[in-house]
Amino acid sequence: MVNRNLWLVLLLLPFAAFRLPGKESIVMNEKEQRDGVVFPVKHISVTIHRSADEVYRFASKYKNLPQWAAGLSGSIRQEGSVWVADSPMGKVEVEFAPDNPFGILDHKVTLPSGEAVYNPMRVIPNNKGCEVVFTLYQLPGRSTAEFVEDAGMVEKDLNRLKQIMEQ
Repeated sequence: MVNRNLWLVLLLLPFAAFRLPGKESIVMNEKEQRDGVVFPVKHISVTIHRSADEVYRFASKYKNLPQWAAGLSGSIRQEGSVWVADSPMGKVEVEFAPDNPFGILDHKVTLPSGEAVYNPMRVIPNNKGCEVVFTLYQLPGRSTAEFVEDAGMVEKDLNRLKQIMEQ
């Protein structure tokens, strides 16, 4: 069996080029911004003093979303095969990556407009604790002020997850 940490490194290696831990989001050059090659991005992370497996098990359960992800969900319910959340944006559909041993919590949120937003999220082992990393993209049509506001909401949600897990 392949070492889990090696798989995590291989899975996260493409993200390492965007930002090193502790740094602010990347600054794209003018050509990248003009050509729309990549979106501006911010990696938001929190250190949690609980094992990656414990955090992943809790955070990956749809029913737990309202406890820690207020920016996404005030409540959540299953309607057929779809999970529906009542969010500040209105009724949204939420779909997580399939259960996996690598801490991948990527999820797709389908907005009331029908637009689907992909949100990469990882739980990465760090000795006896873990890091939870959320990648936030500034999508077309979102102002810098809205991007900063979105980042603040994600940071608040991750800190709430930390608070719950460290009780």
